[in-house]
This record gives sequence, C-alpha cells and structure tokens, in this order.
Amino acid sequence: MEKRMSTEELAERFDRAIDEGHIYALYQPQINHATGRMIGAEALMRWKDPEYGMQYPADFIPALEEKGLIYRADLYLFEQICRFQRKIMESGLNPVPISFNISRFDIYEHDYVTVIEEIRNRVNVPVRLLRAEITESSAIGGMELVEDLLSKLHEAGYVVEMDDFGSGYSSLNILKDLSVDVIKLDMRFMSGNVGGRGGIIISSMVQMTKWLRTPVIAEGVETMEQADYMKSIGCNYIQGYLYSKPISDEEFTKELDRLDHEPMAAAMKLVDTMNAGKFWSPESLETLIFSNFVGGAAIFTYENGKAEILRVNPKYIKEIGMNMNAHDFIDKNPWRNLGIEGKRAYEFAIKKAIKSNEEETVETWRTFESRCCGEEKICIRSNIRVIGRAGEQYLIYAMIQNITAEKKRYIDLFDSERRFRFASEQANVYAWEFDFRTREMRPCFRCMRDLHLPPVIRNYPEPVFDDGVFPEDYREMYYKMLSDLENGAESAEAVIPLTVGRVPFHVRYTTEFDENGKPLKAYGSATLVVDNAEEE
Repeated sequence: MEKRMSTEELAERFDRAIDEGHIYALYQPQINHATGRMIGAEALMRWKDPEYGMQYPADFIPALEEKGLIYRADLYLFEQICRFQRKIMESGLNPVPISFNISRFDIYEHDYVTVIEEIRNRVNVPVRLLRAEITESSAIGGMELVEDLLSKLHEAGYVVEMDDFGSGYSSLNILKDLSVDVIKLDMRFMSGNVGGRGGIIISSMVQMTKWLRTPVIAEGVETMEQADYMKSIGCNYIQGYLYSKPISDEEFTKELDRLDHEPMAAAMKLVDTMNAGKFWSPESLETLIFSNFVGGAAIFTYENGKAEILRVNPKYIKEIGMNMNAHDFIDKNPWRNLGIEGKRAYEFAIKKAIKSNEEETVETWRTFESRCCGEEKICIRSNIRVIGRAGEQYLIYAMIQNITAEKKRYIDLFDSERRFRFASEQANVYAWEFDFRTREMRPCFRCMRDLHLPPVIRNYPEPVFDDGVFPEDYREMYYKMLSDLENGAESAEAVIPLTVGRVPFHVRYTTEFDENGKPLKAYGSATLVVDNAEEE
C-alpha cells in the first residue's frame, strides 16, 4: 500500500528513515546516443516507508525543505553515493561519475563544501567520480551565494552541472553569470513532440552552449525520435526513460558491467588563438577584422556530411554578388549551390583540413539565384581551415574569392589555343607560349619533334640561343621584342632566320593581359617565309 504522508508525519519519521535506510539513492544512467556507451549517472533521492510505502519526491522534498531537514538528507545521500562508488572500485569494475543534487538550502550553508569534502576524503573516493548538480531555480535570487559555492566546488575539483536549464525565467542571465561545466537541458520544451518551436529553441541552446565550450545532456528523453533529434542538432548525451528509469545500486552495477564507458567530451574546442566571447562581440577587434579588413569570409559547422553557415561578413556577400544578403546564406542549406561534384570536392577539402590542421584550397562552380539577377553560375576559390571541434562537429573558417572571370578567360584561351595548335600541326607553322612570371616557354608538338625542344624551356630564350635554334646575331633584337611585350605591347613580329640552316621564319607574338592590364603570357608563332619567285 502507498499512502501519502503529511509534512508533519514526514518530519517525525525522518530520523528513523535515515537510520534504517528508508531514504536511499536510485541511479539513472547517462548514455552517449551516438555510441551507446555510458558517460555517467545521476543519483536521485527516494523514500520508501515500511508502513506508508513509496513517498514521491514532489511531496517529501518540499516537506524536508519546509522543516529545515533537506540539508541533512542531502549530506546523507552524498555519503551513500560515495560509499557506492567505493564499493564499485573495490569490486574491480570501472566506475563512471555520479551526479549529486544540491538544493537551494545547501547553498545557504557556508560550510557545505567543507562538509562534503570531509565525507569524500573519509570514504576515499576521487573527486573525478562525483559531479555537483545545482538547479537553475536555486540560482534565482541568490546569485552571489551560488557564485561563491561554485568557486569553492571548482577549487575542490568538482565538475558542476546546471540541472533543468530552460525551465526557469532567467536562463540566459544565469548561464552568462555562472561558470558551470555541464548543461542539462529540460526536455519539457518538446512536450512529447519533435521539432516545432520547442525544437528550434533547444537547437539554439545547443549551438549556444557549444560556443561556451559546455557539454550538454538532454534530460527526460523518452522516445527514440527525441533522442535522434537531439543527436541531429549536436547533443549526443541522453538521460531518460528511453535508456533506463532510475534503478537500484544492484541493477546499476549490472548496467555498469554490461555497457562500455567513455568520458564526457568537452563541447566546441576552439583553436588556442581564438576567444569565443570576443569573436561574437560586436565591439571586439576580432569582429572588426572579420567584418571589415579581411576578404570575403564565412564561418560554418560541419558534421558527418551536414553543414550550417553561422556567419558571413559583408565582403562575402559582395564577392558573390547577385544582390543577395546575409539571410540568403544563413537560412539556407549551403550545399544547395554546389551540385554533386562540387559538394564532393568541397567535403574532400574539409576532410583534408581536419586531418592536416592546415589551410586547404578548393575551387568549385556554384549556381546562385536571386530575384533581381536570375540564375548565374559562379566559380569560387575557398581557403578553409578548422578553428574548432566538438566531438564529430567542426567549426570551419572559409575565405572566398570569386574567380569566375579568371576561369572563363582560361577556358576560352585553352579552347582557342587547342584549336590553334591543331591547325598549326597541319600547316607549316610552329607555336609556343611564354610566361612572363616564370620565364618558361612551352613549345607545340611540331617544335619538339622538328627542333628537338623539351616540353618546358626555363629561363627562355637563353637556351634556344645556346643550342643554335636562334642565331646569335639576333639575340639583342629578340630580347628587345620580349621586353616590349612585357612592358605592355599588344603584339610584335619580325623575320628571323632559324636553325643552323638560317631558314627565314615570320615570328609573331600576341600578349595576354590580366584584368588589371598586366601582361601574363605571350603566344608566339613562326611561319615559314616562302619566296614568291621560287613558288613561280
């Protein structure tokens, strides 16, 4: 039989409950939904009276608080948790950290940390196996006391968790002011459903906590659909009836033996040179540089094939063009513009950057569409680098450059040159190209076949004079021709006797310029000079 006891009855039976073990702990495992491994557990206080049966926490905890007994109950349960951990260690099993709850009344006891440390040291349990858990509501109205308690707990080496985050009225302020190590999300936002407004709020919370480098545990997960949704937004750690109800120490020991374990990973770990707080602050130097002094840049997350753009700067939008704005990028799937081949190339570059921890470059064609400009295909060169990591999620910094004009010019020239070389091989014509920057000359097939030239001639034209292809007495004239082209001449031509037989050829050059008018390459050809009299 279960019968609810009154506040007075609970108070009267409290001492006996402590002495005879009617108050005890149940343990609810915490599981990594991505791996199925146990990362920890939470100890929950229960009271089973031999006469009245099970008493519910919603009834007896407020009664103990009202009668000033909750402090003693919490210390008693803390000692039971320590003894349980000691028992696990002595049995040869590998323990996981267990969280113990701190009530708001414990916070008012200035010697609370001193007392639990005395208990822990007496039972001889490492502090790494215990996690302190405060509720969000306990911090409201007593912020200075909570800050002092957290400071003492951290000094003693405890990991501190904030329970029921999101259920209070001042969640963001509390998260801003309290340096907790783990956030436990209240899944009541879901109200039994996945997605919707509640899902949007929880997704935002998870992303926010990653930037605070704070791991997240979803508490109260009851369905596989909820767990899969949490995993999809980057929260793998689950506590709730889906995996296990709160269980006895004997049942928990069996689960501990059955399941593999793993430590809780930290949330987003940024590169050492980055400070998350400064980066998101609109007044910081980091944001000033990102927005105004670097080229087109974006920050996005990548995890198992999924990407989400978090931020783009004004120059990113300008580089793309198309009269778009930041929302056109942040609110959309970043893969939508790339196509299958582009996505494959970009992901390959991301994986290289993850592995190398260095900057990687990738060029991709993307199709953009806007209301005013219609649809346009643009080639983007991206330099990407990993700047943060949280488990399998990576934070990527990308610098972009619109190289569409450069690519189209190269394609046009390649096609033109290909056609020209094909024609020259059918006629009595030689062709080559000269790169002003590298001083390299690349001859056509007929040049290599007839004149025995290599595929690439470096420090051109010095080697062709040394080999006798060009006569020595034309050296000065030929060097001046190349100098005029390099200084901006669009073309140049002359009749030059080539090879040891001094056969006259009509040599012509045409210059290719970049978008700033600077000469890039010169395309040369040599056509045999035919004597009209001989022809007749």
